[in-house]
Amino acid sequence: MEYHDAPDEPVSVSELIRSQQEILARNGENQRKRERAAQLAQHVKDLQERVDSLAAQLQQASEQCANAMKDLETAQKSAEDLQDESTAELEASIRDAEEINRKVRANLDKARAEDEARSYADQYKALTDSIDAKRQERRALLDGADLPLPGLSVDDGTLTYQGKRWGDMSGSDQLRVATAIVRKLNPECGFVLLDKLEQMDLRTLTDFGSWLASEGLQAIATRVSTGGECQIIIEDGRAGADITPAPQPRQWTKGAF
Repeated sequence: MEYHDAPDEPVSVSELIRSQQEILARNGENQRKRERAAQLAQHVKDLQERVDSLAAQLQQASEQCANAMKDLETAQKSAEDLQDESTAELEASIRDAEEINRKVRANLDKARAEDEARSYADQYKALTDSIDAKRQERRALLDGADLPLPGLSVDDGTLTYQGKRWGDMSGSDQLRVATAIVRKLNPECGFVLLDKLEQMDLRTLTDFGSWLASEGLQAIATRVSTGGECQIIIEDGRAGADITPAPQPRQWTKGAF
């Protein structure tokens, strides 16, 4: 059988494969270029968008700058007429503030002290008036009191006899006052116990004995003495004292026997 459309020589398959590979290589290069073009196109688009954004920001910044320049011009014109105020007076006041405050505190302390002093003075006066009233009341009671001995009194809360206080009285006056007070406190008592009658001389002792008798009192007393007044004499069943002065002892004289 004969094929009229067949070539005269056999077809080389390797040649066909090589041609196919060349075509595929060219097609691959074309695809790479297409992709690169697409990348560049996208990059250009991004840059254009950025340029447009920057242009808008520039326009906005330019407008803001223009407005700021106008405000600056207006402010500069206004500032030209301004005058700064001096702070020298305030600075001096600040420097003097501590001294002023010290004086204020001192005045407040003084006023507070004066108020306290007036308060204490009022309290003192009230207490003094109360004490004076009590003293007058006590003095009125003492003036009307029945004191047991003529010349016996109470002055400013102190017992006095013949104008003398207890510490200034003689020993005999102290005995007389003490005996009178005991007699007043216990009028039913018929005798008193006494000590230190040597503080009385014979005349005072005699007067004291007369006063005891006038008061209806008997005294049991101690007296240190060498005189006869210390002798006890019992006569007619009654005990008494001989207050006759004892003879004085003879004094020794040199050369005399």
